[in-house]
Amino acid sequence: MFADDIGSRRRFLKTASSGFGMVALSDLLARANAPGSSPPTRAKHVILCYMSGGVSHVDTFDPKPRLSKDHGKSMPIPVERTQFNNNGTIFGSPFSFRQYGDSGLSVSEIFPEIGACADHLAVLRSVTTSVNEHAQGNFAAHTGFPFLGHPSAGAWISYGLGAANENLPSYVVLQSGGAVPPHGGVGLFSSGFLPAQHQASVLRADATPAVRNIRPADPDTNQRSKLNFVRKLDRGFSRSSGETAALEAAIRNYETAYRMQAEIPELCDISGESKATLDAYGVTSQEPKQAAYARQALLARRLVEKGVRFVELSCITHGIGAGGAANPWDQHGQLENGHRTQAYQVDQPIAAMIKDLNERGLLQETLIVFTGEFGRTPFSQGSNGRDHNPFGFSVWLAGGGIKGGTVYGATDELGYHAVENKCTFYDMWATVLHQLGIDHEALTYRYGGRDFRLTDVHGHVLHDVIS
Repeated sequence: MFADDIGSRRRFLKTASSGFGMVALSDLLARANAPGSSPPTRAKHVILCYMSGGVSHVDTFDPKPRLSKDHGKSMPIPVERTQFNNNGTIFGSPFSFRQYGDSGLSVSEIFPEIGACADHLAVLRSVTTSVNEHAQGNFAAHTGFPFLGHPSAGAWISYGLGAANENLPSYVVLQSGGAVPPHGGVGLFSSGFLPAQHQASVLRADATPAVRNIRPADPDTNQRSKLNFVRKLDRGFSRSSGETAALEAAIRNYETAYRMQAEIPELCDISGESKATLDAYGVTSQEPKQAAYARQALLARRLVEKGVRFVELSCITHGIGAGGAANPWDQHGQLENGHRTQAYQVDQPIAAMIKDLNERGLLQETLIVFTGEFGRTPFSQGSNGRDHNPFGFSVWLAGGGIKGGTVYGATDELGYHAVENKCTFYDMWATVLHQLGIDHEALTYRYGGRDFRLTDVHGHVLHDVIS
């Protein structure tokens, strides 16, 4: 932990858990002045663009000319077990790549708008994960552990930094267009064993209201009276039962929900945005899935403007290929149509969000993460799809002090295994925390007799992608 007075610190936290975030923050800031500590904070917010289902890296951000050259041939190296073991021959990408920006970063034709932002992107082409199944992969990507019960990265960041706006939750998951949580469900957004006020609040970006029951049935004075009464009962029960931490978290949630009644409806009302902004994001698109995702991207910008620490955007299935509602990028068949359609949904909105944040001076303090749970194989599944590939795939970061126009690591010439600067989700999150001014080894929470952290016992900051 942070110091030798662990016992007294824990006793204090048990009796003053409403200050968890600030206590964590004060410890971390104290370490910032010590030799070898993290540099001054560059970022204040994180936006996670989660591509559930497994984006094919060899069709998006990791071009492999050999796949086209040897299309239809047998794999020249041993093939690992796959999810379905219906493995075919080498599958050349159906998409062309081109170089973008001053950096000359290669990006697939299905991401022309994100490609135009290439000089803001740091592409990690050597990410690996230990799991090969969607639910486990989603948990590993979100929490560092491939199973239910651990806090999400958003919850850890909320716990470590505390709320920047007391009228809003510090961790928000956006949905629209019928989007559902990835495989693993809402447990992916859980606070786990951290205090409950750090779990995600789900906002429907295209619903009115965005949060169910957000509009009060009672006048404000009646609500305030009821909340005060409930708080009094809770504190009485807390003194008699010793369940201080859980009850303090519940009280904080009541209070945040009360304050959200005034803030959320106005925040989610985008009617005041200019037509140019709505058009740029794609909110006015005739393609309903793109328009729905565009609302998420625009609302993400509005949320970070208001101080929300962590925002996650949710993909929407088009039903093309094998991808379902929980894993839209999962094209075990019809990969060309499926990936092209899913990319069209998110390309313009994400690029517009990057540009908008940059123009508003917010990109330097907002770190954007684009990832799925794993990549896809360089050989086909059946005739025109790809199976899961955890052995080497791509993630990109932008903003928040990240060095744009950068490529980190590499897979082999087939795009099968990471062979240079192999890294993991632990390294990715260690780097994100570093950019938020947090030492990932210091952000811990004792549970079940062990000090847990987002990066478990792993993780290295990827200094090569930091400006």
